Amino acid sequence: MRIAVTGATGLLGNNVTRLALDQGIQVVAISRNASSALSLKNLNVEKLDADITQWESLDRIEGKIDALIHSAAHIHIGWSQRDQGIQTNKTGTANAIRLAQKHGARLIHVSTVNTLAIGSRERIADEQTPGDGQIPCTYVVSKRAAEQQVTEAIANGSDAVIVYPGFMLGPWDWKPSSGRMILDLRKGAPPLAPSGGCSICDPRDVAQAMLRAIDRAPRGGRYVLAGENWTYFKLWQEITRQFASRLPWTSLRRPGQIVAGCAGDLLGKITGKEPLINSAAIAMASQFHWYSSNLAMDQLDYNIRPVEQSIADAIAWMRDQKMIAT
Repeated sequence: MRIAVTGATGLLGNNVTRLALDQGIQVVAISRNASSALSLKNLNVEKLDADITQWESLDRIEGKIDALIHSAAHIHIGWSQRDQGIQTNKTGTANAIRLAQKHGARLIHVSTVNTLAIGSRERIADEQTPGDGQIPCTYVVSKRAAEQQVTEAIANGSDAVIVYPGFMLGPWDWKPSSGRMILDLRKGAPPLAPSGGCSICDPRDVAQAMLRAIDRAPRGGRYVLAGENWTYFKLWQEITRQFASRLPWTSLRRPGQIVAGCAGDLLGKITGKEPLINSAAIAMASQFHWYSSNLAMDQLDYNIRPVEQSIADAIAWMRDQKMIAT
């Protein structure tokens, strides 16, 4: 089997690439800097430097591919960068669909649980949960626009599957992305943790389910690939415990959320660059993004390893890469 992976230098894309190679699958690794990326060094892959928003740049794969895993995305939890988010996520996905159709390949589109309806602490959500509840920030809006491209393509006969990963923590997070939380907490947590929760999964487990979906999933299949549903307070406690550093005291309450969000938005207006702590990020972190992966467990043999192990492996990998001092 020969597959192509967009975003092959990112957390999920790099894990998919490495796992596919381990399973004897040929990989075309696609990224803007694939030829020089440290994350692809010494890997036996075909490298394609491409901008997914430019069709002529992307359409240079020689030979047939059997599947296209589309994990490239613009990720920004905030109100700014809307045009960039739409361009990368919507236009890039349209080009990924076009490329898969040209090769007669199955498309595995990586969406996010942030495009699905939110449940609650009492009612865990899944692929079929009605409603919404998501904060309409750049990431949510642009990823929904991307997913709509795939949904329409499926309705018109394209062979595609959509997966919805949760909050991923694990090794091979080169940039880093979600691993930034681990780096920020290595010397201790702030006294107040976010008041909501997330569904924590390991990118290695998500990658395995995605590769299985190439052969096992029905056309048009939709799968939540989430994990253990934890509060951020519990997650911060576990990360700081593994570093033997300062634990958080409690969760940030409503008045503090308003103050922090407004302060971040004001700083963004003053500096012209929206900070990571802004009203959209605060609002999302106060929600319970808790999901069930039962369908993927039943149909894709999706496995969820303990969060403690994912954190420990992420920390060990970061130490190996000198991101964290030993």
